[in-house]
Amino acid sequence: MKRLFRPLTIAMFSTALLVFALSCSKVPITGRKQLKLVPASQMMTMSFQQYSQFLKENKLSTDAQKTAMVKTVGQKIQKAVDKYFAEKGLSSQLKGYQWEFNLIESPEANAWCMPGGKVVFYTGILPITQNETGLAVVMGHEVAHAVAEHGSERVSQGLITELGGMALAVAIQEKPEQTQALWMTAFGLGSQVGVLLPFSRLHESEADRLGLIFMAMAGYNPHEAIKFWERMAKMKNGQSPPEFLSTHPSDATRIAQINKWLPEAMKYYKK
Repeated sequence: MKRLFRPLTIAMFSTALLVFALSCSKVPITGRKQLKLVPASQMMTMSFQQYSQFLKENKLSTDAQKTAMVKTVGQKIQKAVDKYFAEKGLSSQLKGYQWEFNLIESPEANAWCMPGGKVVFYTGILPITQNETGLAVVMGHEVAHAVAEHGSERVSQGLITELGGMALAVAIQEKPEQTQALWMTAFGLGSQVGVLLPFSRLHESEADRLGLIFMAMAGYNPHEAIKFWERMAKMKNGQSPPEFLSTHPSDATRIAQINKWLPEAMKYYKK
């Protein structure tokens, strides 16, 4: 048995390394390596279903002008990203995306994006965005989450840390409750403080950086991002949680990072 154990252990370890290597990819533009154990098609199927359910359970804004602005900004940034990826021969990375931009009636100052390009803005964030360029700051950030496949990465991390590397299809069948909790946490809907939080802050910062670039590609001045986050910080009035407990960088950290990334973003700026 001892003679068999060592070769078997080495083989299993080698297989694990191979799976890990094959599951790694790079985020466009930033080049950061990320782990993705879940096929994009599977992530999108789950995302589209949940997004449709959300729209059925929540009220779409009846303000035609504000709704049109959200859709216009979203489509401008989407087209700019599509064009960039096509020029770089990366269009296959956006295969299956079904972009959709909706405005929901809610006082919450928030916006989010699910895998495959499903974006939601709440009316409560519009007084802070103030104008089309301010809205583009948030839209670029949300589009970046989708393009960088942060949702898939978060679920992959959860499958390893919480479900022992179990395949998503198996996890759904054998541990549906844990899988649902993992799905909710992966999209920032959980409240557990744990190992995933540092990755989430990483994703937020990466989405800020890519968002600046994407809004610049679409013809929006990325310098507006500083003004937007200053307004957001003022609105919070010091009520945000400590950074180490937050899934987002602190406002001060975020603004400092954006200032550092602006020269890079301005290279893509097309008035």
